[in-house]
Amino acid sequence: MGLGLQAALAFSPILVAGILLVAFRWPAKRAMPFVYVQTVLIALLAWGVSPRRVVASSIEGLGLTVAILWIIFGAILLLNALKHAGALATIRAGFTGISPDRRVQVVIIAWLFGTFLEGASGFGTPAAIVAPLLVGLGFPAMAAVVIGLMIQSTPVSFGAVGTPIIVGVTGGLQDATLDAELVAAGSSWDQFLQLITSEVAIIHGIVGTLMPLLMVLMLTRFFGERRSWRAGLAAAPFALFAGIAFTVPYALVGVFLGPEFPSILGALAGMAVVVPAARAGFLVPKDTWDFAPPSHWPTEWLGSLELRLDDLTPDREPMSLLRAWTPYLVVAVLLVLSRIDQLGINDLLKRVVLQWQDILGEGISTSLEPLYLPGGIMVVTVAIAYVVLAMRPAQLREAASESTRTLVGAGVVLMFTIPMVRIMINSGVNDGGVDGAALASMPVAMADWVSAAVGTVYPLLAPTVGALGAFIAGSNTISNLMLSRFQYSTAVQLDLAPSMLVALQAVGSAAGNMIAIHNIVAAAATVGLLGREGLVLRRTIIPTVYYCLATGLIGVVALYVLGFTDVLTGV
Repeated sequence: MGLGLQAALAFSPILVAGILLVAFRWPAKRAMPFVYVQTVLIALLAWGVSPRRVVASSIEGLGLTVAILWIIFGAILLLNALKHAGALATIRAGFTGISPDRRVQVVIIAWLFGTFLEGASGFGTPAAIVAPLLVGLGFPAMAAVVIGLMIQSTPVSFGAVGTPIIVGVTGGLQDATLDAELVAAGSSWDQFLQLITSEVAIIHGIVGTLMPLLMVLMLTRFFGERRSWRAGLAAAPFALFAGIAFTVPYALVGVFLGPEFPSILGALAGMAVVVPAARAGFLVPKDTWDFAPPSHWPTEWLGSLELRLDDLTPDREPMSLLRAWTPYLVVAVLLVLSRIDQLGINDLLKRVVLQWQDILGEGISTSLEPLYLPGGIMVVTVAIAYVVLAMRPAQLREAASESTRTLVGAGVVLMFTIPMVRIMINSGVNDGGVDGAALASMPVAMADWVSAAVGTVYPLLAPTVGALGAFIAGSNTISNLMLSRFQYSTAVQLDLAPSMLVALQAVGSAAGNMIAIHNIVAAAATVGLLGREGLVLRRTIIPTVYYCLATGLIGVVALYVLGFTDVLTGV
């Protein structure tokens, strides 16, 4: 089977998913089972993957599904607990106190608070927390999900304390052969990884500076009463100021300190600068922008999650802003502490693990670390919030009941989407189907075809390949695991700096999280917007295209105009 046919078959599930979700507007719970069956048939008949491996991959995917649902549950439970305790009303008033302008609120909540959450926890936590929080502040559910997903860009490469770089790039690239090559060039793996980290931080720093402005533009153009770009551009000075306040410290931390804390420290520095500036009116637009009255919103904007923030629980006094924010501050602190290896807290949390090693003898494993995952951290925080916010048992029971009901719709979609992804990733072990010659896995087959087809222009498309990997896997880390070696090898074949192409891969795969189907489903589930994933995708693809194109252009300029070379590998 030729490479072109391999790539076409491998791409067909993604194409069909896009057609069903976007063109035919099928809900994901209807489209993804269809696409899962299609993927199984391609794996069995075209790739020659054994039925046992397909089943093992599906089981692995179900294990990952449970982990993601656990994160969703934790985020929703925390949100609902704060709602029933009256804390969300206080938080809303606090943000209104900074500025009643929705454009300013988006920049502070989504861009700065969201990037901090991504740096601390990853796993799609920012969208799961920020989207329902925005709904609670009076945003349409559709707008909240789109903005929440746009967070899944600049901070993602250093999310979960650097996991996509430390685990993804290292696991996908480092081996004994490369170590020997680096030593022969007078370098080492640690130096090479730091070079990649620096390049990723600088590229993100350049491209990501415009993201808060793009968030504001998306908000006013698609969710404003007048559907106006101009209303967004009016907030450009403040949005660019907030972008720089994050990306400058972010890039500096990446270059000088490594991959663990760029997103965390960049967000903290940004909040320390931007929030006081917003309170003082610095660069804030003179006019105050808000949505049309909710009665004028299209039905497609509305979710089933109801957050009545003006109902502060009649028999209780409004709480202080600090007390209302305490649960979120506790989440942030616990997430950071649990991700710092030197403290040893992560080792304690990881001792509680549910796992299935070597599923069906296929060398595939799945595990669940309920205390270490952000879902566990957030459930623990709910217990703390129960005390701090003086909640009543009935309030906690209602919060738990609402959160459990929300999981049902998301679970149906994810139980087909993630197993489909794992089948594609694990398809590299096969007998080649009718041809009898072993084939590369489906994602690698697609990437190989793209590389062969475009030649020296490939750096422009390298970020898109990374984004495609993340679109398939829903993970920056997994995309890097799958494709870092491919990007490195392609760079060597084209006589280009390997670190740069791996960096383009890492940045592009971060951007791909904005359009990953199960990320969209997870975010939509938190605000009761299931069934409208195609509409969300039609919006989030806009910032994704910007991010991949801008990143590719930076790569082309660096490699072909500035003549960037990789001093560590001699290329």
